[in-house]
Amino acid sequence: MSFLRILGLTSLSMAAFAGNSLLCRAALLHTSIDAASFTSIRLISGAIVLVLLIRCRQGAPVIAGNWLSAMALFVYAAGFSLAYISLSAATGALLLFGAVQATMIGYGIYAGERVRKWQLAGLLLALGGLLVMLLPGLSAPPLQGAILMLSAGVAWGIYSLCGKGAGDPTGVTTGNFLRAVPITLAMSLLTLNSITLDMAGFGYAVASGALMSGLGYAIWYRVLPALRATSAATVQLSVPVIAALGGIIILNEPVTVRLLVASVAILGGIALVMNKEKPGET
Repeated sequence: MSFLRILGLTSLSMAAFAGNSLLCRAALLHTSIDAASFTSIRLISGAIVLVLLIRCRQGAPVIAGNWLSAMALFVYAAGFSLAYISLSAATGALLLFGAVQATMIGYGIYAGERVRKWQLAGLLLALGGLLVMLLPGLSAPPLQGAILMLSAGVAWGIYSLCGKGAGDPTGVTTGNFLRAVPITLAMSLLTLNSITLDMAGFGYAVASGALMSGLGYAIWYRVLPALRATSAATVQLSVPVIAALGGIIILNEPVTVRLLVASVAILGGIALVMNKEKPGET
């Protein structure tokens, strides 16, 4: 896969992940939909779109995946939605992506991936940029919400790691979503007495599942084999920046110097980590 193709697919994936954050925040803040219903509708609509997508391809459809990835997908989606009931957007993003980085980079180092000094510098630069954008002014998060978001981050890291070398990305993602459907329906049944729905919340959840999750994760699975675990972890640090920019455009939030500085640091750090060869090295 060429560098430009890797860059394009990775950018689309990160935009989809940021879109999920924006849609979930909008749904839980501005509609009456509950977090469990949002999660179930998101996963079910994602599964439907993926099944339709795989049936439109030439040849016999092959649906793969595994129960570990499906459970990780569910834990991520459920923890993500439930945590945003009590966490602010900035606190949630910091906890989520901090857990993702710790999971994926920790596994990469455990598996023997070599991290060069300039790549480590890039990682620290990206993390520093994220802290510049998120830390000032944050209060201690509610314990329950923090645990839920940390669990979501670990689950997303596991899901991403399971996707490396897992075969056909669309077939694998489809299988994982289908396996996650009965799990999320069981959650909805357990919370039946607290279910609340409206058309706006339903629409946000469908968009999150069909477009941002189903198609977005299929693209992410496709590009994952071309990325090292450390690179795949670090590139996801761009998602809070993209989500913040989306908030500016959609919610008319002001552009700040802090956001500009953090964006340069995060994207520059990602470029260092993803670059496989240091200038002058062979």
